[in-house]
Amino acid sequence: MQEIDLKVKPHFVDIYKDGHPLISKESLEEYTKVTQEGIILNLYDTKNRFIAKGYHGLQNKGFGWILSYKKEESIDVTFFKKKIKQAIVHRKKYIEDKETTAYRLFNGEGDGIGGLTIDFFDGFYLLTWYSIGIYKQKTTILQALKESVTYKGIYQKKRFDSKGKYLDDSDDFVTGERAPKTITIQENGVHFAIYLDNGAMVGVFLDQKEVRKTIRDHYAKGKTLLNTFSYTGAFSVYGALGGATKTTSIDLAKRSLAKTKEQFELNSIDLDKQEIIVEDVFNYFKYAVRKKLLFDIVILDPPSFARSKKHTFSASKDYVNLLKEAIQITAKNGIIVASTNAANFSMMTFRDFIFRAFKELKSNYKVEESFSLPSDFKVHKKFPEGNYLKVVFIRKLK
Repeated sequence: MQEIDLKVKPHFVDIYKDGHPLISKESLEEYTKVTQEGIILNLYDTKNRFIAKGYHGLQNKGFGWILSYKKEESIDVTFFKKKIKQAIVHRKKYIEDKETTAYRLFNGEGDGIGGLTIDFFDGFYLLTWYSIGIYKQKTTILQALKESVTYKGIYQKKRFDSKGKYLDDSDDFVTGERAPKTITIQENGVHFAIYLDNGAMVGVFLDQKEVRKTIRDHYAKGKTLLNTFSYTGAFSVYGALGGATKTTSIDLAKRSLAKTKEQFELNSIDLDKQEIIVEDVFNYFKYAVRKKLLFDIVILDPPSFARSKKHTFSASKDYVNLLKEAIQITAKNGIIVASTNAANFSMMTFRDFIFRAFKELKSNYKVEESFSLPSDFKVHKKFPEGNYLKVVFIRKLK
């Protein structure tokens, strides 16, 4: 792999020495000398003292990621095996959990390699590449993974177009045996259908496992539950298993109907007690207000950005209004589970959104509990931006 030496501007040196993993082009002198993603960057201060080495890979606003603070360390199979082995040790509780067969094995910069995640699904591994730079290490990383784990098959998703969207190569299979069209995994004893070769999404978001379990174990019994932006209905499944009297799942995507039914059926849940609606969530809110519908639990887990024919939703701009819609159809003493995966604002800002929404409606609330990423989604202690998930359980008092 080609390497290049670069000088770090003086006021950025201490930031990198302190462990910040994301390399910015603004911190580098003569960054224009780096012409190809994947090149190994050896970073020095202006007095030629070694700081760290990383790679050039464009991801969001980053120029690359630091990999090592050892000058002589080679970025090779041995290096990646060491990182994967350390990640495996960190996931011991998930690996040994008989009721969970899906988790994140490797979480980017949190495990020492920014731009790469590896998810485990009952013997199958899914690698997601977030830059061309890290993808150029594919052969080496695959060899390291194969030498570190026992696997049925390995799949991949490429997310390194200009906006981080999924690149559809029509076949995400890499090596080993091909997975069946649908894999059934367990999460906290709940069954989910997973699709490894069916586009960008696999069927369930693993980062919400603790939130779902909390709803099932502590909030759902005897309650009505509305699950908005429901995708394949994972929150609804947990709600029903927790004893909810009825769940209502709303999503604009037509595929959500069949996929949600499938998840219910996998868990032997009576479909007659569940409602699945293909509709724009904002249209449904208006309908619910008109019909004076009230729910005991309302789940808000929108994408960071979404566009329909009539609405464009941005979490940073529109979450307050989304909350106001939800408050109006939440019963007194009911729970709103407000969630966002937007990385461009903090939990403090998110809590301010909640405060503003209730204040504007002259309603009162109490925060019951909050969640961020579970431990398999390991976060780099010097890169808090990586802890993107923010979930707050809000009780509506009036």
